[in-house]
Amino acid sequence: MILQHKFIENIPRDLEDNTIYISLEYCTAIHKCVCGCGNEVVTPISPKGWKLTFDGETISLSPSIGSWELECRSHYFIINNEKKFCKNVYNTNTFSLKKRLKMKRKRRR
Repeated sequence: MILQHKFIENIPRDLEDNTIYISLEYCTAIHKCVCGCGNEVVTPISPKGWKLTFDGETISLSPSIGSWELECRSHYFIINNEKKFCKNVYNTNTFSLKKRLKMKRKRRR
């Protein structure tokens, strides 16, 4: 699926599906999660955050977008206005594994 991009000054109240809104003034891109769950995903554009590439026709964001805090846990790239899903390694079992590892580390101290 091809995504649209819109360069804007202010973030609209209602985001359209399959549209990435880019505010250069606020160095931010925002869109609805591309999995279809409807959650908003904000990507701050900065030297230490996401990088935005505009080739005159399409945009790309890097690195990948991982919505680990959302229930969907989507993980994808946006490359040349296309969404490219990654194999999702962060499923529910991974999160509980992370908790167990953290607890083990605390006990070792």
